[in-house]
Formats: sequence, C-alpha cells, structure tokens
Amino acid sequence: MENERKITVMGVIQEGIGVGLKNSLSLLGAIVLWILTIWIPYINVGTTIAIYTIPVALSKGKVISPTFIFDAKYRQYMGEFFTIIGLMMMSIFPAMLFMVIPAYVIAIGWSLAIYIMLDKGIAPGECLVRSNKATYGYKWTIFFISLVLCIIYYILIFLFALIPIIGIIVNIALSLAYVAINLGCSAVIYKKLTVEASDKETIVPEPEATITATEE
Repeated sequence: MENERKITVMGVIQEGIGVGLKNSLSLLGAIVLWILTIWIPYINVGTTIAIYTIPVALSKGKVISPTFIFDAKYRQYMGEFFTIIGLMMMSIFPAMLFMVIPAYVIAIGWSLAIYIMLDKGIAPGECLVRSNKATYGYKWTIFFISLVLCIIYYILIFLFALIPIIGIIVNIALSLAYVAINLGCSAVIYKKLTVEASDKETIVPEPEATITATEE
C-alpha cells in the first residue's frame, strides 16, 4: 500500500525543499569554494569527494560548513572513489546501446552507491549491490522526483526569462535553489532507503570540526 512505502514523490520533494533551503547558503559556499579550487591538482580530488558527501551529511540532520571540503580525510578514499565510478561507467555505457532506458535504470539503481561507500566505508562492489537493493521498487519514484523538479525549474526559468533584468536575477536564484533542493531530495532518499538508527560508521565531518548538529 502507498502509505507503507518508504518514499513518495511529493513526500521527498516537500521534505527535500526544507532540507535544501535550510542549508542553501552553506551549500552555495561549498560549491563556490569547490569551483574556485578545482584547478588545484590532488586537492581537487578531495574536494570533489567531499562534495559527494553533502547528501550524507544532510541526511543526518547536519548543517554543513563550506570549508569542510578541504578536510584531508577525503583524499584517503581516492582509490575507492575512482573504483566505484569506473565500475559504474563500464556498465552504464554499454547499456546505453540498448535504447538508453536500461542505462538509466542501472544509473538509478546505483545512484546511492557512492553515498553508501562514503558513509559506511565498505567496498565499492558491495556498495553497488546495496544501492540496487535499496532502490528496488522505488526506481520510478526516484525518476519522477527528478522529473517533477526539472519540469518546475524550467517552467519558472522560462517565465522569469521574459522579464528583463529582474528575470536574470530571479533565474540565478532559482538555479541555486534548484541545486539545493536536489541535494536535499537526495539526502531524504538516502535517509529513507538506507540509513538505519544503528548505523555508526561515517566519514562525513564531525560536528566539532566542520559541521554543526541541529535538532530535529
């Protein structure tokens, strides 16, 4: 029955809006810092991995600090990160030859794998298996969450694009909000489908280091 489902389209979007917008300034700061330092070799790998942990931190009710992306701990997961990306690409690219749809199904099924790896610290192959199991029965829901957000975003972008000057400012704000809400929705999906109260392992920053825990 619908009320027994872990996630629904509107449920995730509503909760994701709250999570994303609450952290919008911190998310903006982290993304800006990532863009400004993406040219620095080696450092850019750690910051990129850190950016991937944002939904994990948000799923735990934490507010990120923009500077957390520079934490050296993320660079020690370089091998695992590239391994899991490589495994995903080797499967998704051939699947695209079969009219794209199988590739998209696989991509959705494995969409939580990197989060699981960074959160639990387990092997890349096992992360793919866990992600596929966690998303089983929810792939259409996850697809429609992305679709609804995308449609709403482009409708608003089109409408405000018709207004000179003000429309440009509003569309920039809409784009930032869209990114924040997407990350918020990813956090909700991850929390609902994979995070259990007994889970202790995590590589996201400790509250005293770079993030501050917030009360639910």
